[in-house]
Amino acid sequence: MPLSDHEQRMLDQIEQSLYAEDPKFAHAVRSTNPQVHYKRRIVKAALGFVVGVCALMAGLVINAGAVTIAVSVAGFLLMVACCVWAVTSWKRMTGIGTTPARRGRSRRSRRSARSAPKARFMDRMEERWRRRAEGE
Repeated sequence: MPLSDHEQRMLDQIEQSLYAEDPKFAHAVRSTNPQVHYKRRIVKAALGFVVGVCALMAGLVINAGAVTIAVSVAGFLLMVACCVWAVTSWKRMTGIGTTPARRGRSRRSRRSARSAPKARFMDRMEERWRRRAEGE
């Protein structure tokens, strides 16, 4: 949902005051991209997956009885954990799965239906605030 003109002006004023008060912090926050963090996590997960494959293969090559099984199982578990880590990072980076799927009425939806008057109340209060700020 796009910001209204008033909200955009308020956000610009906040940003300008932040730059005036602490320009170093403002620059650090502005230059940080959360997607870079998730990309690094995906790369680390891929490297962990490769290490897991190597451990699995090493466990198959070693003929030391119980050690063989332990190394192979550890390699497999590392591979699974890295796959889960990469998939969750990918989902967060792309925004997939952030909105829950709508199904039949569950307990939560019944509770939220009861809290609907509160939401309308908040909408009215926000509208009053907007009108007051715009000088009407």
